[in-house]
Amino acid sequence: MKTCETCGNEYDKSFEIIKDGTSHVFDSFECAIQALAPTCEHCQCRIIGHGLEANGVMYCCDHCAEASGVKGLRDQQRKRKRPGRSDRSGFDCCSRESKAQSC
Repeated sequence: MKTCETCGNEYDKSFEIIKDGTSHVFDSFECAIQALAPTCEHCQCRIIGHGLEANGVMYCCDHCAEASGVKGLRDQQRKRKRPGRSDRSGFDCCSRESKAQSC
């Protein structure tokens, strides 16, 4: 059994992720995301999708980028509709009730 590097849990179904040549062991995707996913500069959420980058700074969506003064970035979702996906054009990442901070 391997030990999760995030929570310390020993688990027989742990898995390994190699990032930039370094091996990481986790017991869940939750722990892997906490350790490896970038953080949005504006709302501090973990970016588990593609995200957006401007001048080396990561944002979870164009709303957060614009709220931080970055103009002209657009989510791929807003540029085109993909079959089978709902329209998220009204989606506001910072409006979740669990967020203490709002944009």
